[in-house]
Amino acid sequence: MYSLPNYRPQQLSLGPLETEILHLVWELGTASVKDVHDRILADPDRELAYTSVTTVLRRLTNKGWLSCSKEGRVFYWQALVSPEQAQAINSYEQLHRFLSVSSPDVVASFADSLDTASVEQLNAIASRLENLRSQREEKL
Repeated sequence: MYSLPNYRPQQLSLGPLETEILHLVWELGTASVKDVHDRILADPDRELAYTSVTTVLRRLTNKGWLSCSKEGRVFYWQALVSPEQAQAINSYEQLHRFLSVSSPDVVASFADSLDTASVEQLNAIASRLENLRSQREEKL
């Protein structure tokens, strides 16, 4: 089970190119503009300017997804959250938005209309929540 990380990017919404480049940085671990650009251009049907990659990497840094460091004359980027943490953050935000605009009756009606597999997932989630709450109470 992935827990929600303490750190969260300031801006969660990403465009398609930002998402693609973030995934490449996750794959590479640490990446320079050249590393990312070369990966994109490995597809012979793709064209993308080197400067566009630089711009997107800077945007991802400004949004809080990446950190940047300089070694000699080369800048390197690393992700500040893992893919699993990003998924947990996005799931949390979607659920939080859904719950904030819906009344308990709407949420219950939605949950009641789910198929059997989804109901089993909800039951598993409820069980995990109960265990987490019990553990928290034991610590107090």
